Amino acid sequence: MDEEQTAGYREPCVQCSAVDWGVSDEGRFYCRSCHNVIERTREVVDQTFAPGSTRISTIGRGTRVKRPERGREWMICEGFQFILRNQADALLRLGVSPHFKDEVLCPLWRLYLQKSRQAYTDNPVTTCKFKLRRPDSESDSAPESSVMSASETDGETNPPSTAGSNTENSSDWSLCSGSVDAAAYLSTRLKRSRGLMSMKKTLALIHLALIWSREALTLSDLLRLVKEGHVPYVNAYEELPEEMKLDGKDSLIFRVESVPSHRLVHQEAQTLVLFLQLPAFPPISRQSLLHPALLSLRYLTDANLPDELHLWVCRLMARAGMADQTLHTFEPSSHPVLPRYDLQTAAIVIVTLKLLFGLDDHSEWDLSNEAGEQDEPDMFNLRRWYRLLQAALLRAQQRRDQDIARKRWKAKKPLYPTRKAKWTVMKKKRVAEQVQICFERLSSRPAGVQRVGPSSFRFCWGVEDGADGPSLHQKKLDRVLTLKHDVLTPSNTTYWHPALRLCEPRKCRSHYLEVEPTLPRTFVWLLQLFSFLLDVKPADVYEEVLRVERRVFNRKTQQTGHPARRTTRTRTSLRTQRRGRGTAETK
Repeated sequence: MDEEQTAGYREPCVQCSAVDWGVSDEGRFYCRSCHNVIERTREVVDQTFAPGSTRISTIGRGTRVKRPERGREWMICEGFQFILRNQADALLRLGVSPHFKDEVLCPLWRLYLQKSRQAYTDNPVTTCKFKLRRPDSESDSAPESSVMSASETDGETNPPSTAGSNTENSSDWSLCSGSVDAAAYLSTRLKRSRGLMSMKKTLALIHLALIWSREALTLSDLLRLVKEGHVPYVNAYEELPEEMKLDGKDSLIFRVESVPSHRLVHQEAQTLVLFLQLPAFPPISRQSLLHPALLSLRYLTDANLPDELHLWVCRLMARAGMADQTLHTFEPSSHPVLPRYDLQTAAIVIVTLKLLFGLDDHSEWDLSNEAGEQDEPDMFNLRRWYRLLQAALLRAQQRRDQDIARKRWKAKKPLYPTRKAKWTVMKKKRVAEQVQICFERLSSRPAGVQRVGPSSFRFCWGVEDGADGPSLHQKKLDRVLTLKHDVLTPSNTTYWHPALRLCEPRKCRSHYLEVEPTLPRTFVWLLQLFSFLLDVKPADVYEEVLRVERRVFNRKTQQTGHPARRTTRTRTSLRTQRRGRGTAETK
């Protein structure tokens, strides 16, 4: 195909002296050996031309400066609106309730435009006043103030849809950027003062809308769908309309090459909910799929733990007072912190396992030995569960790493921060495509990630083909429970925990890396398991476990700036009597 397009051009390359020419998408000749681009272009023959049908009437001498392709004048918030619409449509295709988009997300987006004074307000902000460079200048290295200066004004201004348009400068607006207000989004001061949108903030807004709709999608579920490509985020600008030309500074706003972490998106959501001044969210009752009473069922199933454990999870929540829906519902005055439903539920499951099995590197194995001596097939054995989960966890981590290595992060339509960088970007793209083809031939398998259907579970347990191992959901917990006075009580009578004193949030954050070497290995492995299930850091799960333990033991914490590294063993009595209340005594 390239031989036909090069039309027998046999001149050697001036760089490597090879005669192996190809034609790029722009019609320019390049050497396939060293990727040197030359000035020669492919000739295109117009088949519809008929000799004598046309003649030249006038000859004009126009400018030789190549003008950029024109689109229409648009604002950055319009681009984010298209991206939010595509993200919402993707969630609707995955089974989210139809009222999520029109009745929840759209009002939140209109409220954001109003609070940021970009639309739906009588006092909008103006976008930008242009200071255009000369048409023959292609340098984009000038500071932002030389490109455009944003100024906020009060009083009579143009509507946001037309603000920033200038009649006398409209012919050259695309020389600076495809949009008309990119400089405001690149200014740290304006971005903070006006709460301007970002790609990371789109996920935060989607997360708030999902919580308001009480959908069964936690933040970790949303980020997993984004990483797997089911919800557009990386290279989401490729789905923008053709008339919205992205150029120059726009690439710094819409181009992202990684998915933000759970902590960062939650912080953005917390900031956004305060910026929007939202009222109290709809209550998260026990019937809601976001409540720990029901969400814990999903995590117990995914971790292949016995179903009987859910009863003890509910009793632990009742003891700690965490079954109340007010603790799981955002309310500006009484509960202004946005709950982290996934981390909180995982922490409750871990604390329950500590109550029943000890997880101090001794008690859990003693209980496993007692269960193994009975040799009853329907009895839950923690050692067998650990070996089964460890093997499945290693396989899942290996699959995840392979998928990340094969995933194509670069966009099919690359953005060019400067016009001079266009040819460099195109050359790197061609090299990457050729290397990918070579790897496909060597590995005899496609280099891209095989798209699989979305799922709320990391593992599959059962006897069917492709399962990660046999299911342990129907196993009994009789060997870890003792019947005392006709009441089932955990055989483990002690509970260890790190120091539960609070730290100053402004002075110190997580101390997990400091205390991790002193923690029992079984407990650390359990943190790593749930961090993999939720795709978060083990330190995040550890801090949430401490919060649950503070509520369980109702300790009076004192403010301190340094963590205590010693652990405390507490005698517990969590029984199954109806209104029985356990006692906690420190040894």
